[in-house]
Amino acid sequence: LGVFIGAITFTGSVIAFGKLAGRITSKPFKFPGGHIWNILLLLACIVLGYFYFVGDQGVDLLVYVSILSGIIGILLIMGIGGADMPVVVSMLNSYSGWAAAAIGFTLSNDLLIVTGALVGSSGAILSYIMCRAMNRNFVSVILGGFGGSGEAIQSVGGEQIAIDADGVATLILDADSIVIVPGYGMAVAQAQGPISELTQRLVAQGKTVRFAIHPVAGRLPGHMNVLLAEAKVPYDIVLEMDEINEDFPSTDLAIIIGSNDIVNPAAQEDPNSPIAGMPVLEVWKANQVIVSKRGQGTGYSGIENSLFFKENTRMFFGDAKDSVNKLLTLIS
Repeated sequence: LGVFIGAITFTGSVIAFGKLAGRITSKPFKFPGGHIWNILLLLACIVLGYFYFVGDQGVDLLVYVSILSGIIGILLIMGIGGADMPVVVSMLNSYSGWAAAAIGFTLSNDLLIVTGALVGSSGAILSYIMCRAMNRNFVSVILGGFGGSGEAIQSVGGEQIAIDADGVATLILDADSIVIVPGYGMAVAQAQGPISELTQRLVAQGKTVRFAIHPVAGRLPGHMNVLLAEAKVPYDIVLEMDEINEDFPSTDLAIIIGSNDIVNPAAQEDPNSPIAGMPVLEVWKANQVIVSKRGQGTGYSGIENSLFFKENTRMFFGDAKDSVNKLLTLIS
């Protein structure tokens, strides 16, 4: 059992890393036959496991089980869309714990059993929390996830309007109420330090600055909270989605730092969207919206974000850290 779960975890983790790193397409890839192959491979592993216990070909059978379960891991994770990767990461984390616990029973090692159970249960709880935050069913995520149909990206009418650092600085200085929405792009660029410095300067000018945190922003629940705490952002201005969503209509300026799918209006406006029904931060209701983003690409879900094409949105292209540092030279 430990070998079976461990092999699925290993190959699944490799595929998940490839999707998050952009080395493998984030779109779900459905193999011909779908989950029929997974069922057949699972049955084969069960049969081999039976012969392992009743026969004398121990090592050879374990190798076969490892190979077959490794293929199951590849098939499972390849079929899950990029937007569901946060759930997949915590799920794989849970799997690793259960694999360790299973090996602990084999070796009669109490420490392995206890630590494996702790890791497995915590990963399962995290997966459940994120599925609730995304309005998703855990089983549906594992069996397909967002973008399960693999259809082409839906086009959005209009055009993205770019803005430079001077324009962004002007909008910031003119605003009294500002909400900053951090995302995975902030983590990748390590921009939390400059953002904290910018926040301090704006607060010193008497502006109201707050942070809006989506439950699945980043790669795990609390990812953004940890980064902001590391950068010494005051905890009392860091608010959860449910606490701040109703304040966006009275907000002068919303600044999006490396977020995409969690601020996509399609979740509410397009019932046919793969993310329809997912709770999102309603940043488009603010008077002005600035989106700091590397380029014009889509998010991990592969869905075009209609927020980028709205009349009150301006696109501030470039690395998040470099972009914020430019603003620091213009805002004293």
